[in-house]
Amino acid sequence: QVQLVESGGGLVQAGGSLRLSCAASGIIFSINAMGWYRQVPGKQRELVATITKGGGTNYADSVKGRFTISRDNAKNTVYLQMNSLKPEDTAVYRCNAELRISSWSRLTDYWGQGTQVTVSS
Repeated sequence: QVQLVESGGGLVQAGGSLRLSCAASGIIFSINAMGWYRQVPGKQRELVATITKGGGTNYADSVKGRFTISRDNAKNTVYLQMNSLKPEDTAVYRCNAELRISSWSRLTDYWGQGTQVTVSS
């Protein structure tokens, strides 16, 4: 059983910062890409940022220059540092990990339960 557990969400004023963490645990052989997505009720889920095992990153245009994704491979953990937050960043943020549970298994996506980020104006 694999679990992804997020932490670090909350309420912050516009211009403030938050740091999200997501730790993967359980039977894990290897993790490829990890990432953060967000969703607002009534809207499609949106990619925020992804990071490869080697550290290559990709960001949504709306967060470039404000958010930074990083990971600690030894801890199977991905982080999202969010600075200069705006009210439009308000959403449920969920982490994703593309991983194998054994050397012969296929890559499978796993998701965290989500953490609420609310930015007040």
